[in-house]
Amino acid sequence: MRGLRFIPEETAVNFIGKRIPAFLFSLALVLGAVGLIWKNGLNFGIDFAGGTLIEIRTPEIPDLAELRTSLNGLGLGAVSIQEFGEPTDLLIRMPQQEGDETVQRAAIDAVRSALDGRYGEQAVDYRRTEFVGPQVGAELKLKGLYAILFSLAGILAYVWFRFEWQFGVASIVALAHDAIITIGLFAFTQMEFNLSTVAAVLTIAGYSINDTVVVFDRIRENLRKYKKKPLVELFNLSINETLTRTVMTSFTTILALIALYVFGGEVLRSFIYALIFGVVVGTYSSIFIASPVLLYMNVRRNKMPETNGDEEGEAAQAPQEG
Repeated sequence: MRGLRFIPEETAVNFIGKRIPAFLFSLALVLGAVGLIWKNGLNFGIDFAGGTLIEIRTPEIPDLAELRTSLNGLGLGAVSIQEFGEPTDLLIRMPQQEGDETVQRAAIDAVRSALDGRYGEQAVDYRRTEFVGPQVGAELKLKGLYAILFSLAGILAYVWFRFEWQFGVASIVALAHDAIITIGLFAFTQMEFNLSTVAAVLTIAGYSINDTVVVFDRIRENLRKYKKKPLVELFNLSINETLTRTVMTSFTTILALIALYVFGGEVLRSFIYALIFGVVVGTYSSIFIASPVLLYMNVRRNKMPETNGDEEGEAAQAPQEG
């Protein structure tokens, strides 16, 4: 009994032959992302920019537009309000106020007074109040950058140990491609960039390297099996052999993420948004970036141990340069 296949076994797409257009497309995306980050910057959340967060539960479902107008009229800067789970659960964020802790406390009191005046004293349940100062925000920015860089270094070491250094370099090129383009998306949309977004970037790196390692493992296996097959043809064969697994994994992951995006609420939205985009980009890079880059890394066949693989019909064919 054979399993369901969305992609026929005889599929033979010349992915490697399309590497030059893919490289040019990816280069345009990366340069565009860097340009957007440089020009627009990122819309840092309270985690990085500093400010105050207040979580409340109101006695009735609030009119968010009217409530935003009321709180933004307090002169505290751009106050944002988001639903947090239930319609009556809200997250109120306001930017860092100029001045010491007394000024920050006065701003919090002003918001509480406005809410109490709207719903009545004791009617609003203040669940938590968090303040992040500018020094802490700057420290979190640095640690977030370190987290991304150290994770990439760890992945490089893992792939180098499991395969060879050429595979490690190719995988890091693909992961850096994914991370830069995903961050560029946040610069373009100006969605809030916070610690959960950093977690999303790290999750994307883990997902993408898992996909890439599957393709690399098949390439290594075929390098052992086919000693005379041209590398372009061998790489195409390896990608096509793993294509069903790659597409199905991405498809099912995106289905779950779409459900979370629709039903997970506003607080998870930026995190899921980054993941959906990152899964698509990571799948693309595993096929069109990691493997073609590896082709230029001078992979040594003579380091691959001999196998008893069937090489019948394996003639020296010209590379499919497309």
